[in-house]
Amino acid sequence: MSYFAAAVVRDDSGWTAAEVNLRGVTDIEDVADRLRDVDPDADLSLLFVEADDTYLVVMRLDEGEDLRVFGSDSAYAEESRLGALLVGDLKTSVTGLDDTDEPRPSGRGDDDTEQPAVDPEADPVGEADLLADLGIPAQKLLNLCAQEGMMPADVTAEVCQVLGCADEVEELREV
Repeated sequence: MSYFAAAVVRDDSGWTAAEVNLRGVTDIEDVADRLRDVDPDADLSLLFVEADDTYLVVMRLDEGEDLRVFGSDSAYAEESRLGALLVGDLKTSVTGLDDTDEPRPSGRGDDDTEQPAVDPEADPVGEADLLADLGIPAQKLLNLCAQEGMMPADVTAEVCQVLGCADEVEELREV
C-alpha cells in the first residue's frame, strides 16, 4: 500500500511543510515522534497521511502534546500495517459532532437531493473536530471525506487551503 505523509507545522513565523517517512514505525507514538521531529517547538503540528487514493488520516499535536487522530475510514486498519497503527486503536466512531446543530427540515421529500453527512460505505473514526478551531468543523471534514469523487489528496488540499498552508503542501507533492 502506498502512502503520502505531509506534516504541516505552525510557529510564530507561519506554516512549514515537510514530507514524513513512516517506514519502520512500530506504534502511534513513533508516528507522533516523527511529527514532533519536524519542528519540536511548533505551536501546532498536523500530519496528513493519504493511502492508496482511498484513506485519509489526520493527526494533530498542540505544542507537541495531546495527540488527536481522525481517520476517514476504519477499514484502513484492516488494509495495511500502517493503517492498523494509525487508526486500529480508534474503536469509537467519529466524535466531535455538535449535537446543537439546527434540526434538519422535515419536509415531504423536499430534501431528497441532500447528500448524506458521511459516505454510507465509510466508517470514519476518531476526532472529526480536531480542526474545528482552525476553521474546519467536524461536519465539514466529514462532508469533504464523503463527497463523491474526492480523493484524500483533494481533502488535504481543501483543508490546507483553509489553514493557509496549501502552497507548502503542494510543493511537497511536486518533488
